Amino acid sequence: MSDAAAPAQDDAPRPPRRLTAILGSLEIRMLGLALLLAVVLSLSSPFFLTERNIFNILDQSVVIGIVAVGMTFVILTGGIDLSVGAVFGLTGILLALMLQSLPIPVAIPLTVLAGAAIGLFSGVLVAVFGLAPFVVTLGVMAIGRSLSFIFSGQRSISGLPPDLDAIVYSSFLGIPANVLFLVALYILAWAYLTYTKGGRTIYAIGSNFEAARAAGLSTMFYSIMPYVVAGALSAVAVTFSLAQVMSADPMAGNGLELDAIAAVVIGGASLYGGRGSLIGTLLGVLIMVMIRNGLNLMGVSPFWQGTAIGSIIIIALLAERLINWRSTRA
Repeated sequence: MSDAAAPAQDDAPRPPRRLTAILGSLEIRMLGLALLLAVVLSLSSPFFLTERNIFNILDQSVVIGIVAVGMTFVILTGGIDLSVGAVFGLTGILLALMLQSLPIPVAIPLTVLAGAAIGLFSGVLVAVFGLAPFVVTLGVMAIGRSLSFIFSGQRSISGLPPDLDAIVYSSFLGIPANVLFLVALYILAWAYLTYTKGGRTIYAIGSNFEAARAAGLSTMFYSIMPYVVAGALSAVAVTFSLAQVMSADPMAGNGLELDAIAAVVIGGASLYGGRGSLIGTLLGVLIMVMIRNGLNLMGVSPFWQGTAIGSIIIIALLAERLINWRSTRA
């Protein structure tokens, strides 16, 4: 047993635990890129560094930032979840319908449980039955979109309780509640991945699944759990979205899965699993939001924004491949 455990410890990368390790990591390079981007955009538009626009950027980061946490968990295991956008839209419709007869403190937890149940369905198909994550979550995405239109009657649902907006527009020390929630979520998720056995197991699964299983790690549970987290957080994200717009649209979250994947990849995670961090994901989210915000301030057509984000994804993947190639040649 000890012989089998050794490969898992050698093959499974662990997230950095010391500040000196973090300072020499990819996250610092991403932070430098984010700061450089902020300087360029501030020179391009005098409105970029205003207090109002900075809070606007933070506010725009909340929904994609929450979903990107779940996507990070999934990608670290070597999986992918294309259904998070559809889960976002479906659970939004479910929340709006439940709020017609249930109080807010009851409806929101039930919505999060519904998102977690959808993630559990995907995770079981992937981990237990060995189906490809891409195919499974693509199918769940189609089902989720269909059910959104069926449950909503092909229309938006409005007339939500006025008190719902308190989860967004209340503040503490001048910081909006949704931004505080995002920061707290990233701190908790980072601590889990960094300091717990479960977090190390997730990294081990993505790095070398067979070695992790031979070491006696709970590979089945921790292969399913990331999909549950992704589904639950999609439901949490739509709760904040509904609190802002006060209506539920069956098409809500369309393309959100691509934004979440892009944020994780831009943040330095490997689509093959085993490498990535929540710090990198957060920086990836901020970089994406800043680019879109800057393009809007400069009057660039929104149709070009997809081109910009897609190009960044390709460049990030190419940079990852070149860095890995250079490291193997060194």
